[in-house]
Amino acid sequence: MSDQKNILHDDSNGLDYVLVGDYYLPMMDLPEETRPIGYWGMLRKEYMKNYKSGMYSYLLLTGKLDSYLADLNEQAQERYELIGAQMRSVEGVTEELKVRDSMEWVRKCNNIRNRVQEIVLSELVYV
Repeated sequence: MSDQKNILHDDSNGLDYVLVGDYYLPMMDLPEETRPIGYWGMLRKEYMKNYKSGMYSYLLLTGKLDSYLADLNEQAQERYELIGAQMRSVEGVTEELKVRDSMEWVRKCNNIRNRVQEIVLSELVYV
């Protein structure tokens, strides 16, 4: 019975509110996101917390944050893989190079990885 006294129903918006301390907070079920937020999503989340707080708060309060971050993570990963493959092709980073000169192959792969990461960060994460 005491729990029912702490719950109010607002007919104007159809929401139930529960008393927490001195405040009534909406009782809402947020949709669950099953896809991982991932590396790119976590970077975007931290960026939004620090520099896009309005957008971050809106997505968080509407229950869309995890879905937004999972979408962004998938887009960023696809972009990362596509650009990386294109750069390796253009710059001649092949299995033949790996066999012939493994140190040169590692150097080129690391260089490409760093450049691709900077591109994805600037295009999708830190905007």
